[in-house]
Amino acid sequence: MSVRPDLHQYYVRACQNLGQPENPFIADVLQEANKNDKIRGTKGITLKIAGNNHLVPVQRVTDDDLQVLASVLCNMVFVTGLDLRCNVLTDAGAKHMATFLQENSTLRYLNLMFNDIGTSGAELIARALHRNETLVYLRMTGNKIGDKGGMFFASMLQINSTLEKLDLGDCDMGTQCLIAIATALTQNKTVKAMNLNRPLLYSQEEETTVHVALMLKNNSSLVELHLCKHEMKNFGVERLCEALNENSSLRYLDLSCNKITRDGVKFLGELLKRNQTLQILDLSANRIEDDGAIHLSEVLAVYNRTLQALSVVSNDISGKGLVALSDAMKTNVELSYIYIWGNKFDEATCMAFSELIQTGRLKPNCTDVEPYEVDGHIHLAELSHGLKKHYYWTPSCGEVTDTDANASLAIAAVSEY
Repeated sequence: MSVRPDLHQYYVRACQNLGQPENPFIADVLQEANKNDKIRGTKGITLKIAGNNHLVPVQRVTDDDLQVLASVLCNMVFVTGLDLRCNVLTDAGAKHMATFLQENSTLRYLNLMFNDIGTSGAELIARALHRNETLVYLRMTGNKIGDKGGMFFASMLQINSTLEKLDLGDCDMGTQCLIAIATALTQNKTVKAMNLNRPLLYSQEEETTVHVALMLKNNSSLVELHLCKHEMKNFGVERLCEALNENSSLRYLDLSCNKITRDGVKFLGELLKRNQTLQILDLSANRIEDDGAIHLSEVLAVYNRTLQALSVVSNDISGKGLVALSDAMKTNVELSYIYIWGNKFDEATCMAFSELIQTGRLKPNCTDVEPYEVDGHIHLAELSHGLKKHYYWTPSCGEVTDTDANASLAIAAVSEY
């Protein structure tokens, strides 16, 4: 068996060669990696150098630190993942990363979320992916690359044929960029998961939703799509549902934090009557109210047997609607995950969900409520379970892919990351 490369030793040497001081946090992570037995295997390891780790002293990674690290990792074939979230990387750091992506042939996962990369940095990384043939998952979440930066990623999607997951949420992208990305995804055959959360939209015409809908009519590879905070109203939902009637690949649709009402749910209901592929529907933080919940429950009870997870968190639903959903679960055995916190619980709701859990119809780890009794009355407490609780953060200890907190990973995983 060949001797394992000593990452820390290489790092110390690289710092000396480039005249850079050592970053103690990076040094600690590399020393820990040296002890990792997985290096001996074929799967590879992910280096977690996240700047928001509260359990150990963290000196956040700078552009100069990244230059040294990239020189160390360039030929380390066993490093297949790199988590650099919440550091202080700028466009200069993006330049080092772009060079690395063009030279490296083993990195499959790169997390750059919540750094300070702007438009020019986005251009460098996107252009590097024109040539890179190994990266499967890229997270740019929270870097303010803007509309221009997003356009470079749209161009990249026309050329790259390796990337499976791309996260451009909270990146301050605008209308022009979203339309360009939707157009690129019409032809792209490899991207399976796309996050377009929280763009900056100044129009009420919902042009971006219309273009996303046109894309979904033609795209046959997308499995997961996030459209959170798109100012989407009932008109937009109707366009999406029309398109999804012709789509047979999408399994996870995130429409959380929009302006969908009970009328929009009617279009979703008609879709669910016919759709045979959608497994996860996230309607959190809309306003479907009792009428919307009752309409959904009728469809789920009688017609749909494909949906596995539904989130209606914070939708102004009262007891009538919530009890209807619980009744739907008694006849629909496929619906296994339901999230209801943030609505108006009455005693009937508490009793209904308590009964579902006690009879075993609803597993305790498949919902975000837990019954408890006080003075003979049943109440519901909140549990830290959800479809994607660990989107912005991951626990510093324990497994990141905890299925209770990230149910969507267990239901509709699109890659190993």
